[in-house]
Amino acid sequence: MTQTAIGKLLRTISFVAAIAVAAPALAQSDKMTPIAIPAQPNAIVLGTGPLPGAKAPESWHSQYGSVFARNVTVATLTPFLPDPAKATGAAVVVAPGGGFRTLSMENEGWDVARALADRGVAAFVLKYRLNQTPADMAGFERSMTEMFSAAARPPRASPEAAMAGLAPQIADARAAFALIRKRSAEWRVDPDRVGMIGFSAGAMLTMATTLAGEDAKPAFIGNIYGPLTAMPAPADAPPMFVALAADDPLFGSPQYGLIDAWRTAKRPVEFHLYEQGGHGFGMYPKETTSTGWFEAYVRWLGMHGLLKRKA
Repeated sequence: MTQTAIGKLLRTISFVAAIAVAAPALAQSDKMTPIAIPAQPNAIVLGTGPLPGAKAPESWHSQYGSVFARNVTVATLTPFLPDPAKATGAAVVVAPGGGFRTLSMENEGWDVARALADRGVAAFVLKYRLNQTPADMAGFERSMTEMFSAAARPPRASPEAAMAGLAPQIADARAAFALIRKRSAEWRVDPDRVGMIGFSAGAMLTMATTLAGEDAKPAFIGNIYGPLTAMPAPADAPPMFVALAADDPLFGSPQYGLIDAWRTAKRPVEFHLYEQGGHGFGMYPKETTSTGWFEAYVRWLGMHGLLKRKA
């Protein structure tokens, strides 16, 4: 890990966090409908405390046939554990996306975790703290419209300012890794085989955790439609799986420096560039080949021996 690598990542985050709201390539007119906060009986409150200065309470809404959380002020981790008879010992922290303003909890969180658990991989959905938005839905929608209209020329924050802005989310990720390793025997998890996968903003958090997460150190990572901006790879960079659609309106441009960086450092990387899929496809059933990313990811886990129990 180098300061140059961290600086490049954070400069990228300072730009794309303003626009990378997870939205599938479906009907963009699908209405946001407020819903009651769903029961989350297995969610474990992480010890990172409430978001400093937060005033708006956590709220949820439905959109695209899925559910989203926003104004998350207290981070939680929800385990999805496999049947002990087929548990492999591998584990994955799942980080949904949403531009650090909302979280696609179902499509990029629970659905991913259930599918991993079904393959014998323990999965833990990280509901990380978010930047505050207006409490009422109308105000939230106005704020998102304003954000997109200003996204063409966003102010470029310094690496230090970007790091400070992402500090709560990195702290939440670190706390998630610490908790999983602490309770690894109880959850039948190998503490040396805990990875992380993120979607859009969650992919940014995955990269930030990899480069600046100190003691978190994912053993393997997944970057699903996150930015692929060039940055030096750490000498001990973990194996990385990447999936992106060429028609992604945010990150589909031919800038794949992150892939080149891993290859230059002679670190394992697998890159799937799908012809179609848009942004935010996640676990949505679609007619595009991007729907096959999860099966490809599972095969990749298997190739790295993560679907086999250690002796």
